[in-house]
Amino acid sequence: MATSIEDCKKYIEATVKQYRFTIISYEDLIEQCWRAVWPVIEKNAGNLNWFAQNDPEFNNIVLQVLQDYLNQQNAFDNRDRYAYRKNYPDFIFESFEVKRDPDGIHASYLYKLGEHEFKPTVFISISDITGVTEKFINQAFLEYLFFNFGVINAINYYKLTFSPKFIIKAGKLDQEQCAFFKKLFYYGLEECMYRNELQLSYDDFMTIECEAPEGLSVFNLPDEFHGCLIPVGGGKDSVVTLEALRPTKEDNLCMQYNRDIYPENVAAINCIKLAGYSMDETVDFNLTLDPLLFELNRQGFYNGHIPFSSCLAFASVIMAYLNHKEYIVLSNEASANEGNIVGTTINHQYSKSYEFEKDFSQYVAKYFTHKIHYFSLLRCWNEYMIVERFVGHPLYHNVFRSCNVGTKENKWCGHCAKCLYVYIMLYPFLSEVKLHQIFGHNMLEDMSLLDIFIGLVRPDATKPFECVGTREEICYAIEEGLRRKPEQNPALYRYYEKNLRVEAGGYNVKDYFNPDNNIPEKFLDMLLHPDKYAVDEVSEAERKAEKPPLDDEEEPEAMDI
Repeated sequence: MATSIEDCKKYIEATVKQYRFTIISYEDLIEQCWRAVWPVIEKNAGNLNWFAQNDPEFNNIVLQVLQDYLNQQNAFDNRDRYAYRKNYPDFIFESFEVKRDPDGIHASYLYKLGEHEFKPTVFISISDITGVTEKFINQAFLEYLFFNFGVINAINYYKLTFSPKFIIKAGKLDQEQCAFFKKLFYYGLEECMYRNELQLSYDDFMTIECEAPEGLSVFNLPDEFHGCLIPVGGGKDSVVTLEALRPTKEDNLCMQYNRDIYPENVAAINCIKLAGYSMDETVDFNLTLDPLLFELNRQGFYNGHIPFSSCLAFASVIMAYLNHKEYIVLSNEASANEGNIVGTTINHQYSKSYEFEKDFSQYVAKYFTHKIHYFSLLRCWNEYMIVERFVGHPLYHNVFRSCNVGTKENKWCGHCAKCLYVYIMLYPFLSEVKLHQIFGHNMLEDMSLLDIFIGLVRPDATKPFECVGTREEICYAIEEGLRRKPEQNPALYRYYEKNLRVEAGGYNVKDYFNPDNNIPEKFLDMLLHPDKYAVDEVSEAERKAEKPPLDDEEEPEAMDI
């Protein structure tokens, strides 16, 4: 029973977090919590009233979590929204240091916020430096890359107070660079401002004070760069990229961006292995966050979403340099350009958008080097088209993950917006048995997910703050599911047919091509005409048979599509 109690507590806490910034009555919140834990209740007792009446431990947990929520909500409602911004007018990037030791590269940072100091670190193992020997590393260039990473990494701590002034003492930036970072901070933190009820205009948001360099930094990099660096997160998008780049595999490396607050990314490792890469062909960028950040969050300082992919972008340039990779190949699609709230620019996926990709690519070319190119291979496609390709690689279906709630346990929680979204997109293609294997239950029969479902589908609703596709793509997937499986017609889809269905617009979801992309011509041709680049390699079944067992996973089974 203890395990069930802990499972219930996790579901309740996830539900409370989901409704943290939503107008909802206490009674409705209780109802949502009970709905969230129903699968556990049903499994262990089968009767809600019996379970609640006969298990005081469970009942006490529900009441305690909800009371904690009320206390936090009351404190949030009663405080001066801008108090931290007023009390901490300056955020300072004081200094940084990069050391090269026999075991690898160590970088340390110092940020100051009033009486608080933050000292995050980065470590890159010597085994993850394959393209340049210790003797030939350009130390000035390396330090400049780490300095720039320090500027974006500051966003983790800056958001505690949204200080009106960001002072950079650790290095030099010109006006154009300061403008680049201000734009990135503002639009990357718009969701965080919204959820903390901060209304800040672009002009009032922040000023960046930094000494300007005497001229544009020019670094002599005589080295030859070749091949691809592929950041892998373990989701369906990176799987499609890994498979699309199979013809260039021998010249590629995979990359992981590791943060100490998360366990090993088992899903990413499994996908990397299934794509045929060894751990020797995977390089790690390891970031340790200062624990004071989380203590201040607990004390009530601002907290929320940061543009994570922008941190990954700067880190990937460091790894590309150290491994002499010419291309940094992301897996962001056209759908990432759509915002979450109609009439605003708020976009949970801002740092995955084409706008950021363009800005960052230009920044790399002007301030770092012309020898490294950053682009997203999947930018020309939408989410539906990517899913259509992903289902053609059944070897990955049991190991891919992209649920933020379940990430620490390498599982799909089956109750969040991301899980529901991926379920909807896969539904037209996969059998109910396979969907149950992946998600644990039929999510489309779970009416406790109705509010999330409406947010995904209805044009005037706030789209869930997750990395999900556009409403047009989701509705298209729903219609395809209804067309292909007319006999099933699950509960959420019945609600859709009665209350949410709208006439299809002019957007051709299935055959969409987005011309706004930075995909180099040879990669675009490889993506659109894979038959031209067929490689003489073993089949997926043979690859599976030759693979050793995956970490913490049973061998995945092939499935009917």
